[in-house]
Amino acid sequence: MGQTWDDLLFAHWRVPAQELRAHLPAELEIEEHDGSAWLGVVPFTLTNLRARGLLPLPRISSFLELNVRTCVRAADGKPGVWFFSLDAASRFAVEAARRTYKLPYFHARMSATSDGEWISYECARIAEPGRVFSGRYRPTGVASSAKPGSLEAFLVERYCLYATDARNRLYRAEVHHPPWPLQPAEAEIELVSVAPFALQGDPVCHFSRRQDVLVWPLRPVA
Repeated sequence: MGQTWDDLLFAHWRVPAQELRAHLPAELEIEEHDGSAWLGVVPFTLTNLRARGLLPLPRISSFLELNVRTCVRAADGKPGVWFFSLDAASRFAVEAARRTYKLPYFHARMSATSDGEWISYECARIAEPGRVFSGRYRPTGVASSAKPGSLEAFLVERYCLYATDARNRLYRAEVHHPPWPLQPAEAEIELVSVAPFALQGDPVCHFSRRQDVLVWPLRPVA
């Protein structure tokens, strides 16, 4: 399927790898950079959601989404992303993604408003009232592609996602897009309780205005 991601904040915190281990399937290795694992919180607006060969459907193809994720590698060496949770303002998208991609999507009350370059973003999970994100962010520099080997490339240039089914079998979906046009960013985060544990310190922040994405169906990982 195809989709477009607009006005993304990549907020990444250093976290001990052992904190993540209990929340990941044994078949995945936690990847580290600069001596640390990293956990990302990524709020954005999703638009143009469509199946291959079809046009976006009115009213259900655009919604707010917030992802909580980390960097992993499968036994065959392919790096990718593991999602701890994905909050979306669309109940339809939540149900569809849970069925087709086996991802931990949750329906949430969400809003995003702009004031100049600042974007204020709110997310409150409906079924779990304590799971909240509240903050604002903006870009602070020019856009450029991440240099190979850099922290930025490690965090964002990942071209597959991993998921497990009810029997804990591991699956992978390929994700294709151009290199990310990243800008340095600043964020004022008031509340962030969407991660599987408390986050400490200030995150490393980047911003991207737009990315067009293709996502392939899930396939079992041998």
